[in-house]
Amino acid sequence: MQNLSHKYTLLIISISSPLLVGVYEDDRLIKTISSDKKTSEVLLPLINECINEYEISMMIYTRGPGSYMAIKLTYIMLKTIEIVRGIKCMGCSGFALNGGEPIKAVGNLYFIKEKETIITKKFEHPVNANFTLPQSIQDLVIDEESTPEYILPAV
Repeated sequence: MQNLSHKYTLLIISISSPLLVGVYEDDRLIKTISSDKKTSEVLLPLINECINEYEISMMIYTRGPGSYMAIKLTYIMLKTIEIVRGIKCMGCSGFALNGGEPIKAVGNLYFIKEKETIITKKFEHPVNANFTLPQSIQDLVIDEESTPEYILPAV
């Protein structure tokens, strides 16, 4: 286990592939974990590995928009850990971690953010908006709400 005087935070991006987990020491990225496996297969073992190696005090996840299944699974895992281990679970917008680019919804529909409203928009060609773990989470906007942000696209 690492030095207990430092504050460690996990940042989890599970709304797209690859799944990304960042370990932050005093808000600075010190470790990046990436996996192309399904959230249901890999997220819990990755979180457990991090909790065993670092004294994690907070977990932040992308609460939406994006893959509903990944959002639900991530939220359930993190809330369970929060209840059982006392590690705070917080959420942030996926747009904060992809430069505000469109986020895949379903088919050729994508979530886009117009001012403070999230809507769906059809794109004829696939949009490649990559998610990245920031080098620092000091300025990351954390949502007051940690529950999933489900934005259902019009069908």
